[in-house]
Amino acid sequence: MTDAGTEFEAVYADAHLLVLNKPAGLLSVPGKGGNKQDCLSTRVQQSYAGALVVHRLDMATSGLMLMALGPAMQTALSGSFETRKIHKRYVAVVDGDMAAKAASADWQLIDLPIALDWPNRPLRIIHADGKPSQTRWRALHYDTAANATRIELEPITGRSHQLRVHLKALGYPILGDALYAPADVQAKAARLLLHARGLRFVHPASGEEMVFENASSF
Repeated sequence: MTDAGTEFEAVYADAHLLVLNKPAGLLSVPGKGGNKQDCLSTRVQQSYAGALVVHRLDMATSGLMLMALGPAMQTALSGSFETRKIHKRYVAVVDGDMAAKAASADWQLIDLPIALDWPNRPLRIIHADGKPSQTRWRALHYDTAANATRIELEPITGRSHQLRVHLKALGYPILGDALYAPADVQAKAARLLLHARGLRFVHPASGEEMVFENASSF
């Protein structure tokens, strides 16, 4: 594929589903307005007419994204997401020494409810009346010179902006986050340093366990 409007990277494809690598800066689905129609799903549908969305990544986030081929598979995969049978893993770089916050090297849990910030939508906030939201995390490496920590994340729930909001709430915003980080932290990276690196699920048609890994570029 040579047309920039149709380029995409298929990590895996069969008769039932696709696993794709979404670049940072590309919408997952069309937005409002004529200038927001170019997106991963539209590009994929030009080559796979039956491709349907089952989940999304934020525009600024890169990494693995799953699409169904046909409505029956869309229903099956959507059900797997709803019952938390599809496991996603992310890597991010956050501001500050988050490793020092961890009680141990084991996974830690963020359990904070998230709600839409109506006056500032589409932003989200931590609010007692928000939807229950849980994220597991562990520190991988603290860079003393940069005062930044590389971490691994596993969202248990799937709220919009969940990882970004949870990390901000803990005081460790993601580098390059134009929505939730203060200006000095935004300026530390040219893009949001959040990447969907892992995807694991049972194939609804074959029953086979599917495992995908996609290393980040940062």
